[in-house]
Amino acid sequence: MRKIFCFLLFAAALLSSSCGDSIDYEYSGYHPSFTFHNDTHQDPILATAMNPLSSGVFCIIKYTFTAGRYGFTFENNQGQKSEDPVWFNGIDLRLESQKRIGMSNGLIVGYGNLDNPAIFYAYDLQCPNCFSLTVLPLHPYELTLSGTGIARCAHCKRSYNLNTGGNIVAGDAGKKLTRYRASTSGAFGVLAVH
Repeated sequence: MRKIFCFLLFAAALLSSSCGDSIDYEYSGYHPSFTFHNDTHQDPILATAMNPLSSGVFCIIKYTFTAGRYGFTFENNQGQKSEDPVWFNGIDLRLESQKRIGMSNGLIVGYGNLDNPAIFYAYDLQCPNCFSLTVLPLHPYELTLSGTGIARCAHCKRSYNLNTGGNIVAGDAGKKLTRYRASTSGAFGVLAVH
C-alpha cells in the first residue's frame, strides 16, 4: 500500500510539473548560430552595444544582399545607423549560417543598464506574440527601439523592456521577447549569438 501511495504521489508531482502554460524558458530553442568578428570589421555602432560601459545601448543587426554583395547593417536605439553595409569578408562568406540572423533577419544585442555587473542580452527582432515560423508565408513583425531600451510592436502594441530580459511592460499579457545565449569579447572583439 505504501509503495502504491509513493508511486501515485510521484506521478502526480511529475504530471503537475510537466504540463501547463506556466513554463517560461529563459532562452529560445531556436539557435541562430551567428558570429561576427568586430575585431576585423571595426564597426563603431555595434562596438557601442558590445561595450559594458555603454549599458542601455542596444543594436539591431540585419543581413543584407545588395548589388550582388552580402553584408550586415547596424542601427542602435540612440538613432545611429550604418551609412553603408558592412560587407562580408572571407570569414563571413565561409560561415553560411551568417545569412540566418534570427528567425526573420534580425537580432537585437546590448548590455542592460539595471544590473551590476551589466548583463549582455541578445533577442530576436520579431515580436514573439505576432511572428510565427510555422505560418506561411512568413510575415515580419519587427520591433522598433526607443532610446530608453524599450522595444515596441506596432501590430499588437506591446512594449518590452530590453534591460530586464525582455518582459512585457505595456500591452496585453503574452510571451516575453525571444532571448538567445550570447557572448562578446569586448567592443572590438567577437560577438557570438547561439
